[in-house]
Amino acid sequence: MTDNTISNAVAVRDNGPGAMIEAYRADLATVMPSHVKPDTFVRLAVGVLRRDPKLTEAARNNPAALMGALMDAAQLGLTPGTEQFYLVPRKTKGRLEVQGIRGYQGEIELIYRAGAVSSVIVEVVRQADRFRYAPGRDERPDHEIDWDASDRGPLRLVYAYAVMKDGATSKVVVLNRAQVMQAKAMSQGSDTPYSPWQKHEEAMWMKTAAHRLTKWVPTSAEYMREQLRAHAEVAAEVRPAPAVLAPQPGGLTVTNDEDEGPIDAEFVDDVPSAGWPAAAQPGSGARA
Repeated sequence: MTDNTISNAVAVRDNGPGAMIEAYRADLATVMPSHVKPDTFVRLAVGVLRRDPKLTEAARNNPAALMGALMDAAQLGLTPGTEQFYLVPRKTKGRLEVQGIRGYQGEIELIYRAGAVSSVIVEVVRQADRFRYAPGRDERPDHEIDWDASDRGPLRLVYAYAVMKDGATSKVVVLNRAQVMQAKAMSQGSDTPYSPWQKHEEAMWMKTAAHRLTKWVPTSAEYMREQLRAHAEVAAEVRPAPAVLAPQPGGLTVTNDEDEGPIDAEFVDDVPSAGWPAAAQPGSGARA
């Protein structure tokens, strides 16, 4: 166990999970996109824990699960404790632990951040609504809502599509109740009272459709990889030619350490954080 891990474990015991989040501020900042402010991120994360005693209990039970969820949110550049990225307590082996769940606003944010779309539409259809869409015939769904109705009825469908910057319409995703319930059944802890499926059902229907839409439109992760490749290609094109060295007296040869040839590299999606406990590595807290 490293000194950093020990000090943060002591912080959890003595001052609570909020102190540990503060202690890991620098680690979280190293993986955040440039538009995210570490101070704001940490303040919001600490605030959501303080407002929810069950979440605080879950964080105390397994600090690594908490930090894994926060690391996932930080890497995605999403706000924890909101409909971008839920933090919820979940029972694991009889005790509460923190689980991170990407919300529908988070899915939409990642689509917008790629810069390829001008708008994203995600809507639920209730029993009293009028809805028509024929793939191959209709470019976009025709959805009419009676806004004066006191009760539009139960959830029936959900749909999502994006309007691209050039005005084209992306693939339209339409899911019925059975398809949404299938997605819910695959989500860990969806039947627990703490799950957003229980507290925010409409939002989770929208999240399911928005998540399916990400298969058909660029997301921020894809966009960032393309930008990295483009920068690498430009750098390779403008790399200066190695200098020609004049013969040295006495038969000595001068070597240039910078001219040892190209170094192979690969692009990776996950950025490890320095000094991070193995149990709290990215990917340990979030569920789709």
